[in-house]
Amino acid sequence: MPKFEELSVGQQVAQADYKFTRDSLVRYAGASGDFNTIHYRDDIAQAVGLPGVLAHGMLTMGVSVQPVVTWLGDAGKVLDYQVRFTKPVVVPPKGSAKVSVTATIAALDQESRRARVDLTTSFEENNVLGKAQVWVQL
Repeated sequence: MPKFEELSVGQQVAQADYKFTRDSLVRYAGASGDFNTIHYRDDIAQAVGLPGVLAHGMLTMGVSVQPVVTWLGDAGKVLDYQVRFTKPVVVPPKGSAKVSVTATIAALDQESRRARVDLTTSFEENNVLGKAQVWVQL
């Protein structure tokens, strides 16, 4: 478990890369119950103006907070988590889409011993989540 006293604003505390495949999307659809065809059919995705099959937004959001949970060692220390979806993660028919997540301390509240961790989640050099912030209790 990280120590509040050892943290500073601007400090990177976690980083991870994830690969999404079409198989990942099928598994996530089964687990979440989200069987929207834009997550597994190119023809449907393109028919509605998308560049191809997209990863589920909640899958992207879920993996984005995981490096913070791992760093904390306890998911119960996450007090609040919010994001805005800004760009899609397009998953190719073959191979994978690589999503990179970096977690950085953005604010420290000495009195409550809480920290705001900002996430940068990128795919093909584009930030796919905006205002991705996690408040944690230390």
